[in-house]
Amino acid sequence: PVTSPCKILKCNSEFWAATSGSHHVGTEEAPEFCTALRAYAHCTRRTARTCRGDLAYHSAVHGIEDLMVQHNCSKDGPTSQPRLRTFPPGDSQERSDSPEICHYEKSFHRHSAAPNYTHCGLFGDPHLRTFTDTFQTCKVQGAWPLIDNNYLNVQVTNTPVLPGSTATATSKLTIIFKSFQECVDQKVYQAEMDELPAAFADGSKNGGDKHGANSLKITEKVSGQHIEIQAKYIGTTIVVRQVGRYLTFAVRMPEEVVNAVEDRDSQGLYLCLRGCPLNQQIDFQTIRSAQATEGRARRKGPSLQAPPEAFTYETATAKCREKLPVEDLYFQSCVFDLLTTGDVNFMLAAYYAFEDVKMLHSNKDKLHLYERTRDLAPGNMAPSGMSSALWVALLCLCQCWLCLL
Repeated sequence: PVTSPCKILKCNSEFWAATSGSHHVGTEEAPEFCTALRAYAHCTRRTARTCRGDLAYHSAVHGIEDLMVQHNCSKDGPTSQPRLRTFPPGDSQERSDSPEICHYEKSFHRHSAAPNYTHCGLFGDPHLRTFTDTFQTCKVQGAWPLIDNNYLNVQVTNTPVLPGSTATATSKLTIIFKSFQECVDQKVYQAEMDELPAAFADGSKNGGDKHGANSLKITEKVSGQHIEIQAKYIGTTIVVRQVGRYLTFAVRMPEEVVNAVEDRDSQGLYLCLRGCPLNQQIDFQTIRSAQATEGRARRKGPSLQAPPEAFTYETATAKCREKLPVEDLYFQSCVFDLLTTGDVNFMLAAYYAFEDVKMLHSNKDKLHLYERTRDLAPGNMAPSGMSSALWVALLCLCQCWLCLL
């Protein structure tokens, strides 16, 4: 895959540069603002063909329509040339004060118990851990919504790892933080393969010109490999990494924010909340046999590109044990990915995904997840620290003992 030809981020940046300092448009400023809006609309039309299915593009188009109506702008008229934005000393990029409404724990829970935080992560080929601690391995090729609530949208695009392969990994990530009271302006963050920016699409690193702008901030942890976004106004932390060529995503979010949606009936579409559709899931019960069969078939196929390194089940297991000593679902995912792709970077993706869980998950007793057996109800997990094989053996032993009685 190559860099996306969709240029919506360029359109967003040009409009933001042309209207800097004009967030509170008065009557005398309206003509200039409308001129910039028309230029913005013209830019989106030029890139429309290459932006089908792009979440940031559709958000921009709807935003333009709303602003046109709000400011009574005509669709016909002159368009402006964008000017470069400069930050005068002491502007919002350096503000440290912010209103209480822009601090989630202070504003939303002043008279109640501390919020219950949840975690969602996506990594590897791809593996999903939902807000309810369900672990799935999915196909989900193309663009899929991870999160969509009243405060932000997250969309991922997954592409094949090898030509002709069913194995996919995340090659593009778009996060839209919606405008919120006096805290933040709408901000778009977008990462792609080999491009992990340390700023929003408009070049800023915080929430814009509003008084509580610093309640949304981007921090670069490792250049080109690891960024962290703190959205204090919604109590949310997001971690994005590039491991090898592909991206990983992890988020910590209060349940109240997770469930803040207009249309509860459509929640099933959001992977972090409801998981992957059944027809997109890979059954973890049959992964081991499928791995061996598919891996051999792929390596023998004359028309397919060979993996960078061929792993057997034994060598993949040994390699994953170097970073993941506990044989939980993160370990099993690592083995699955090495056999499927032959790319050792997928071992690191599983390792960093678990490191993010340790940092973001509020319940330290639920860090490790283990494979469900066929006899367990959907909501019950094998006991922590116990392998699925041992758990099945104990169940059989109990049944035999009952028969003897």
